[in-house]
Amino acid sequence: MRGDDQMTGKRKIFGTDGVRGLANTGAMTPDAILRLGMAVGRVFKNGAHRHRVVIGKDTRLSGYMIEPALTAGFTASGMDVFLLGPLPTPAMAMLTRSMRADLGVMISASHNPYKDNGVKFFGPDGYKLSDETELEIERLMRAGPDVGLAAPADLGRVKRIEDAGARYIEFAKAAFPRLQSLEGLRIVIDCANGAGYKVAPTVLWELGADVKTIGVDPNGVNINREVGSTATKAMRDAVREYRADIGVALDGDADRVIICDEKGVIVDGDQILAVIAGFWNKRGLLKGGGIVSTVMANMGLEKYLKTEGLTLERTKVGDRYVVEKMRAAGMNIGGEPSGHVILSDYATTGDGLVTALQVLAVVAAEGRKVSDVCDKFDAFPNLLKNVRYNGGNPLKHDAVNKAIKAGEDRLGKKGRLVIRKSGTEPLIRVMGEGEDAALINEVVDEICAAVEKAVQ
Repeated sequence: MRGDDQMTGKRKIFGTDGVRGLANTGAMTPDAILRLGMAVGRVFKNGAHRHRVVIGKDTRLSGYMIEPALTAGFTASGMDVFLLGPLPTPAMAMLTRSMRADLGVMISASHNPYKDNGVKFFGPDGYKLSDETELEIERLMRAGPDVGLAAPADLGRVKRIEDAGARYIEFAKAAFPRLQSLEGLRIVIDCANGAGYKVAPTVLWELGADVKTIGVDPNGVNINREVGSTATKAMRDAVREYRADIGVALDGDADRVIICDEKGVIVDGDQILAVIAGFWNKRGLLKGGGIVSTVMANMGLEKYLKTEGLTLERTKVGDRYVVEKMRAAGMNIGGEPSGHVILSDYATTGDGLVTALQVLAVVAAEGRKVSDVCDKFDAFPNLLKNVRYNGGNPLKHDAVNKAIKAGEDRLGKKGRLVIRKSGTEPLIRVMGEGEDAALINEVVDEICAAVEKAVQ
């Protein structure tokens, strides 16, 4: 199975999750960001009222450059700007709706190193933008910066909001069952030196937990560095050191989470989805008769759901595609193996902290160890490898397609392949999964070799 090219349609600037790139180059220069802000502002002005945009960011050094450039673009288009400071991405989605904003913006490159940065947008409903809206923004950027700008008397104003973090803390706490408590649980929380470094430990402590923190000392350049959901050794070591009951690791913008049990064993997004779906289903809270995940979800998750009488709907990679399918199918749980979980009863996008609270609610309710609660299925052997390329589309090479077809034939019905271009980096991602680990390794290596030869 070949995944869709993640640069959908004719979009040139937007990827699977907004605009992203190396700070101070290409689409991430002040000039490019200024033009982006002006174009987005023009798209979202839809009446005579005072339009407002809320802007949050993670802890990257380049955020200090991008935030004022965006602010200038929005005020030039006649939008009032509310600066909320460092906050998780899901907080921005929530506050866009809560503050009746016309637009929400998060400055972040999520789990990427500090050198990268990006801009994510939310509409007034708190959902990420459609492909069509992103195409319109790109069209306006090409039309030039002078089209549709505000008159001098109509320029936007700027205000900083000081209590935005407190608003999100109360929102997150409300997602935890009212009659339950985290008392008696020792929790290691790793905030990746990112956007959740203040709010996440506060929520857990106020709910009664004994909280041990790591990754809560951002300095602008250490976000995601050897901490967080993509570097879980620090969390696992801390769990063993503090003899904690559970470890929770967020990524740089706190929209995803990876957990480990009391032994330091990783609980990935697939297991998290299984835990929450099973618990909600037993309590009549699950909607739509199943959940949504992507083509990357493990076959073991699908098999487990079937035993519970539930379905797994798959989409292409990208949380907004998961959300679109959830809305269309009337489902309230979706996510990805990376730990990007969307619980639409609470949020319009992935929320690592709220997701962790749902797992903790199961642990508290059942009174069992995390290793027992979070071991729902045996994952099928899975291998993912990335091949970097420098332009063009290696997936259009005959030799690559021949290798993919040969691999699919070898696996037959006992496995599957997902080969796709990354939407955020110049990588071809080759994933194989099936019953025979040795065969999966051989097939993935053969396809990667074909891609590497094609890009030489």
